[in-house]
Amino acid sequence: MDEIVKKAMAKWPNVPACSGWLGLDARGQWYMRDAQTQERGPFPQSKGQPLAHAGLAEFIGRNYAADEQGRWYFQNGPQRVFVELEAAPWVLRVACGADGQPQLHTHTGQPVQWGESWQDEHGRVFIATQLGLGLVHSMDMLALSDCIEQRPDWQPQATSFAQLQQRYGFVCSPQQQEAAAQPAQPAGSA
Repeated sequence: MDEIVKKAMAKWPNVPACSGWLGLDARGQWYMRDAQTQERGPFPQSKGQPLAHAGLAEFIGRNYAADEQGRWYFQNGPQRVFVELEAAPWVLRVACGADGQPQLHTHTGQPVQWGESWQDEHGRVFIATQLGLGLVHSMDMLALSDCIEQRPDWQPQATSFAQLQQRYGFVCSPQQQEAAAQPAQPAGSA
């Protein structure tokens, strides 16, 4: 985490968190989600505007973490901005080295190590890493296949997406989780 962020957290420790304003899609693209976007529906059905500023994307990536409840967030100075995830907290880029060893990097550019691999009911491939669960980028399926040919023990095991969420403890929609936890309003009250 950046020093400037740590200092802001110390200076303003009680800034409330927000959710719904930032999304991460299945290709590792960050999305800014204003109030109108959120009113049109949940992420990823209503994505918002892709974040095009490389410096801001790098800042988000350096200050991206998970809380004890499995909600991923961007620490924006003193404020936690919970992230809506399309599929997983990490999107992985895969290259297969000449030696058959996979080279994995997250959407934030961090190198990671291959752990268990899984294929869900939608055909998506996920790999457990030391940072958490990552979805293999759709453009890297051929490279993944090359790696698996070199190392058949890396063949993904079948599972369901719900089982992956439970096993690796991540929340795709902190906003929906927060809304579900709110007590129901009695009819006629405002």
